[in-house]
Amino acid sequence: MKLLLLNGHGIDMRVSGAKLHIKEGRFSTKEEPQEYVYSPKRMDLDNIVVYGKSGNLTLEAIRWLIKHNVQISILNWDGKLLTTMLPPESTNVKTKFSQYHAFEDEQTRIKLARKFIEAKFDKSIVVLDFLKQRYPDIEFDFSDDVEKLNKTGTIRGLMGVEGGVAWKYWNEFAKAIPSDYDFCARSDQYRRPIAAGDKVNVMLNYGYSLLEAECLRAINSVGLDPHVGFLHEMNSSKNSLAYDLQETFRFIVDLAVFSLVEKGAMDKQDFIRTETYALRLKPTGARKVTEEVNQWLNKRAKYRNKQHTWSAILLLKTRELAQYLVGKRKTVDFVSPAYEIERQDNMEIRQLILDISYVEWKKLGFSKGTLHDLKRRAKNDKPFSLNKHVQERLNQWKRLIVVS
Repeated sequence: MKLLLLNGHGIDMRVSGAKLHIKEGRFSTKEEPQEYVYSPKRMDLDNIVVYGKSGNLTLEAIRWLIKHNVQISILNWDGKLLTTMLPPESTNVKTKFSQYHAFEDEQTRIKLARKFIEAKFDKSIVVLDFLKQRYPDIEFDFSDDVEKLNKTGTIRGLMGVEGGVAWKYWNEFAKAIPSDYDFCARSDQYRRPIAAGDKVNVMLNYGYSLLEAECLRAINSVGLDPHVGFLHEMNSSKNSLAYDLQETFRFIVDLAVFSLVEKGAMDKQDFIRTETYALRLKPTGARKVTEEVNQWLNKRAKYRNKQHTWSAILLLKTRELAQYLVGKRKTVDFVSPAYEIERQDNMEIRQLILDISYVEWKKLGFSKGTLHDLKRRAKNDKPFSLNKHVQERLNQWKRLIVVS
């Protein structure tokens, strides 16, 4: 998947000589806006995200983008998804009828709603397991909640169980966020984009809007109705099915936002406080979040004996849901594929690096300078990675310690 973010003042998209010309908005009078030119049938973008106040988008440019299957997503100032212009949807009417019938059948709806929550629980554990490798204070146990989920037979009950796990999840997630971010977890108040008062919630809200746009693109491509969900109530003004799908893929945004926080990538200048004391992303901040979320969506996992990006897996899962609804699949599952992620800079590795002496390190065939750099990084709070040779030698040293 490839996203292009357009923000600033004076965005311009038009067609000239059969080519699409895109001009970013200005951030200041000192910088010249970036310009892009795309030739017919050579468009490599999937989604253009517009997060700017002013500009022009010609009708011919809209036609050009739709015919090249490029989605246009327009975000509000607070990062909320305002609207999308999508490529032509699937015209399989049978899929929508099957979706409506499944929604009306209480048992089928509850079964599907439970599937979405099970996947959310699974990926919540993945995120917290990842954080715990570096932040041992994180403690969690969802076993009682899973038992409640299996016993609950109403949508309201399922939402209640999900809310309880979400509360636990965000309380533990907050333990890994530095205090200067003033992260207040995510109660109902903080889930509303306009009420976001801290940096982490602002980034999460913006990232979830990007994810919602991706869910809408997948829903549109398989011919489902975005307004008819199974976990979330049907509402003509809300993309309920997109919210359902989001639950299974929110972990990608959570990891992307945490990555930005841990790397110290966000600056004070990337945010602005409004007159209502809400916080929003400035164009520079929006670009950082967009690029990070895009990077995590393009990470790969093995599914159906092939390696797929997570954006492609989102589409595959949406297609599987449509096939299940029309009877082409006997089961549907949102837990798989598993997301496997292990930190190279976990607490055990950091302590191992700090404990090893320069003499012992030299015996492994490395220079003093290499170990000095490793010790410096191990003492730092910032994340780091290790090359293959260093990992092998550290594992060799670890085995020697165990034997002795």
